[in-house]
Amino acid sequence: MNLKAGLWQQQTLKLTMTQELSQAIALLQYSTHELTEFLENKSLENPLITIGAAPGQQRKKKGKAEKSKSDWIEQIADKSFSLEELLLSQLNFKKYSKLQLSTIKTLLEYLDESGYFRGDTEEIAKKRTISKELVEECLKIIQGLEPVGVGARNLQECLLIQIEWEYPDDELAQKIIADHFVLFAEKKWKPLAKELQVSVKEIQDVFDRVQELNPKPCAEFSTDQTYYIVPDAIIEVTSEGVSVRLWEAAIPKINFNESYYKQFSTSGDHQVGKFLQEKMQDFQWIMKSIEQRKETLARVIMKITEKQSEFFLKGPKYLNPMTMKELAQELDVHESTISRAVREKFVQTPSGTIPLKSFFSSTIQTVSDENTSSSQVKNALSLLIEKENKENPFSDQEIVELLKAKEGIVVSRRTVAKYRDQLGIPSSTKRKRY
Repeated sequence: MNLKAGLWQQQTLKLTMTQELSQAIALLQYSTHELTEFLENKSLENPLITIGAAPGQQRKKKGKAEKSKSDWIEQIADKSFSLEELLLSQLNFKKYSKLQLSTIKTLLEYLDESGYFRGDTEEIAKKRTISKELVEECLKIIQGLEPVGVGARNLQECLLIQIEWEYPDDELAQKIIADHFVLFAEKKWKPLAKELQVSVKEIQDVFDRVQELNPKPCAEFSTDQTYYIVPDAIIEVTSEGVSVRLWEAAIPKINFNESYYKQFSTSGDHQVGKFLQEKMQDFQWIMKSIEQRKETLARVIMKITEKQSEFFLKGPKYLNPMTMKELAQELDVHESTISRAVREKFVQTPSGTIPLKSFFSSTIQTVSDENTSSSQVKNALSLLIEKENKENPFSDQEIVELLKAKEGIVVSRRTVAKYRDQLGIPSSTKRKRY
């Protein structure tokens, strides 16, 4: 090894992530909503970019007078109220002291988006220099308001409040929720039935009632904005076969602000010229990145449609096994490109609007030479459980044997358990009806 000091030349190859490449990668993985938001933000920081309404989305605006005459009822209906306003509107202010009302208002600040109380009554009492009893009393007042279950400190208390409200005469349900909630939730009903000296059927009746309750009583008052799913492509079945077209109407149209550019490009100011050059380059990068996104998305969707033609022609049961790696090899791109391209993207199909990711599934062995997809296995599994005798539901091992015998699908018990969990289907002991 040469340890002498000196100057040396060495030639190496290095891949550099340019700003243009980084932006193209980011735009490819953006959903329609994220891309729209990105372009709107860009138009605010770059005066050469103007955002127009997406094609087919222009709306004729009503005049103020016309709107005030025809839409005043809708304007009232559109007025949204916060959870705090709704709860306070139910209180009889004359019934409570100023201290009680101010404490109630403080407690309302500790409600989360589902309506649960996330504060500590002891700490609140110390902070306000009042008794803990008063704080507990005010919390009880909140728990007496609607939506029923608001102000609960945990799921158990939330369900108990609702049970007492909805079924005031059901002493068994109230006792189970109040004193035996863990045993009940874990469906350890036989020892619970023995302890309470009731039948398992009676406990199951309580379970059926609890299923009708709302574990998140105030979720509908969440201030989170709702975004609607917009398809990135429309796939239709015609007499000629399967047709695909990208749905570009949802993406805002980007225009170059020619008048702004002309106004300042002749100023002769070096700094202004440099600024315009940077913003012009930024505009060109964005346009190129959007075009690349469009081309990549079109190639990926067309290839998915080609490989999953049976799905579109015959229905969801005919989804073929397909992985992102296989698709990447066929399109001669990296697997990460496919992953980015299908992220948060949706297609409108004869079977509904579905995420592109749902077309990818692993290969499952069958007793014949043909393979099937994990989605088909899940469908078969769901159908078996749907038709089973609920008094004697199938175990995971029995499902393994039935899938092999009836569908020719070879899977392990562990795979059945995994797919069952993914489908939100409980184990046989928890599916049992008495």
